[in-house]
Amino acid sequence: MVTPAKSAEGFALAVPIEVRFKDIDAMGHVNNAVYFTYFENARIVYWRALGLSRPRGEVAYVLARAECDFKSPATMDDRLVCHTRIGAFGRTSFTFEFLLRDEISSRVVARGSTTQVMFDYEARSTRPIEPALKEAIRRFEGRPIPDSPSAPAGARP
Repeated sequence: MVTPAKSAEGFALAVPIEVRFKDIDAMGHVNNAVYFTYFENARIVYWRALGLSRPRGEVAYVLARAECDFKSPATMDDRLVCHTRIGAFGRTSFTFEFLLRDEISSRVVARGSTTQVMFDYEARSTRPIEPALKEAIRRFEGRPIPDSPSAPAGARP
């Protein structure tokens, strides 16, 4: 069940993540590439919780950057939850932040972020974030989310 993320300060949503047998590598823990799928699933749940559609709906973007800091290995025995929030807005981009933890022990498994750039698929170009979208996200999160100054290409917003 998706819940407000009361156990992780500042995170809007807690998304349960099921560790599947196919997620496990030869070392017996979740393969590093799988964490990005967990983050992707959390992004999808976030938009649904906001009542918005993706892709090419009210929120049309491309993924520009993804990073993950691995803190502790996850195994089939772990009950993972991905705490999810928007970290900052740029002019055309915004950053999701993820905190992946074991639900039982609260052990941090990974921290990650992704930068999304708003995209007009018909014009095939970037576009500014709509003020109404920023407001809807801030209302949903119930906290101020900073607008960061324009950053050079490839940098975080």
